[in-house]
Amino acid sequence: MFIINNYLNYIIWAYICKPFLFEISMENKLKIAIQKSGRLSEDSLDLLKSCGIKINTGLNKLKTTAENFPLEIFFLRDDDIPKYVADGVADIGIVGENVLLENSNQVKLIKKTGFGKCRLSIAIPRDKTYKTNKSLNGLKIATTYPIILKKYLKANRIKADIHEISGSVEIAPSIGLADAICDLVSSGSTLLSNGLKEVEVVLKSEAVIIQNKSLSKEKEQLIEQLIFRIDSLQGAKNNKYILLNAPNNKLKSICNLLPGMKSPTILPLAKEGWSSIHSVIKEDDFWEIIMKLKNAGAQGILVVPIEKMII
Repeated sequence: MFIINNYLNYIIWAYICKPFLFEISMENKLKIAIQKSGRLSEDSLDLLKSCGIKINTGLNKLKTTAENFPLEIFFLRDDDIPKYVADGVADIGIVGENVLLENSNQVKLIKKTGFGKCRLSIAIPRDKTYKTNKSLNGLKIATTYPIILKKYLKANRIKADIHEISGSVEIAPSIGLADAICDLVSSGSTLLSNGLKEVEVVLKSEAVIIQNKSLSKEKEQLIEQLIFRIDSLQGAKNNKYILLNAPNNKLKSICNLLPGMKSPTILPLAKEGWSSIHSVIKEDDFWEIIMKLKNAGAQGILVVPIEKMII
């Protein structure tokens, strides 16, 4: 396992990645499609840049090339990305899982990114009574996601009419176009401002990386390198690096509390009878474990963010 913090970032990252990068010709670029504008655009670019890829986006560009990785970036409408990838115009793409499920099953989902999380939900006017999803029987539901909604209704044996529209779905009930809506929800503020309440979650979605099903061996290798970098970022984000001091007679009990990658590192301190322990703990378990460590006799606990982590 390699843990890369700021002061080692350049040396270790270059050492690990350089042998892979230059085995493949820069002429055989990997083509990636990302959202031109919208909620996933900035996060998609940030992901690539966090992977050490230098991108000159400029203003109103529809296409650009990375400076230090064989990658060409297309900026497209979100709904068009699955088709471009399926047709081979782009090799991979970053798109909302909701868009993927609605528009194409001709591509391969290869990675969930962890950003752009939202949910596709059914909402009704706040003054309407709602008990279970059977309350949707006989209603007209407006949506821009008819395929996903149809599958949900069929799976739950609900008979409702689907009214496909584009644009501002939230206003449909207030103008008499529909009894309910099925649309993306993040904070719920848009529903609230339109007099609606969320009653059913149809799908939990996030940004995903999709791939054309028929790629050359060289393109597959480039994708493997990119996913390798993304995995290291996600591993770092979900973990914390901790250092602590402990009396030697407490080492065993303290080490038993540390669910490290393999086992903690133990180094003797200048003070006799004491050691320093280094380990990695998951973000979700952080506070619970820290309290247990303190109660077990750990002192001087230092928590360091991890920039990249390669297992």
